[in-house]
Amino acid sequence: MTPDQRPAHQHRARVDLPEWMRHPAPKRRTPARYVDDLIESWPALRTIRRAVWHWRGRTRWSESHPNLVAVLSFVVAAVLGTALVTGAYYLLALATSGEY
Repeated sequence: MTPDQRPAHQHRARVDLPEWMRHPAPKRRTPARYVDDLIESWPALRTIRRAVWHWRGRTRWSESHPNLVAVLSFVVAAVLGTALVTGAYYLLALATSGEY
């Protein structure tokens, strides 16, 4: 074989699939499929569904300002954590003093 010739493609042996893979059973009619058919059959419900899909697909403020949201989240978590620890110490002090 010369360097400018590629080796011929070698075919693999044919695989016979089992019957259940070639012809799968039809999908079951679940309650979710019934609800989906009901929503798609009524134009008003279909419009509401599409509006919800559009609303969920919007760009959120946290996605457009990730650094600011990260800093604010840290500050909020730090304040809440401090408040919880301070409250726990306060309750511990009340319990040890016997005044509650």
